[in-house]
Amino acid sequence: MRAVVQRASEASVTVAGTVVGKLTGPGLVVFVGVTHDDTERTAATLAHKVYHLRILAGERSCADTGAPLLVVSQFTLYAQTAKGRRPTWQQAAPRGIAEPLVTAFADALRALGASVQTGVFGADMAVALVNDGPVTLILQT
Repeated sequence: MRAVVQRASEASVTVAGTVVGKLTGPGLVVFVGVTHDDTERTAATLAHKVYHLRILAGERSCADTGAPLLVVSQFTLYAQTAKGRRPTWQQAAPRGIAEPLVTAFADALRALGASVQTGVFGADMAVALVNDGPVTLILQT
């Protein structure tokens, strides 16, 4: 699994004109991509890493502060761009594998005590965020 984690002061995900997830106040927006050999254990490991990542003000984590997380599925994190100008998506897991693992990631965060909202898997989402810092990290398990 790959995650792009952005510290944000506010963020929202809109699908078909309706806000389906948002965070207000400081928190993390987490874009999550899944590849073929990821498992629920991979999802739980990444969730633990993200929840305890000390990138909020004062070198604190969501675990320390109770800051919310907004999780957005993003298969394009596994784009291959080495050849030509058109990305390929062969490393991205198909929906049948990816969707349950993105859900497992969000559920693992909730099991740790996190306040989590999500986008809609496979939907055309408009993501708006104010990156605080800016702070953006790429994590991979």
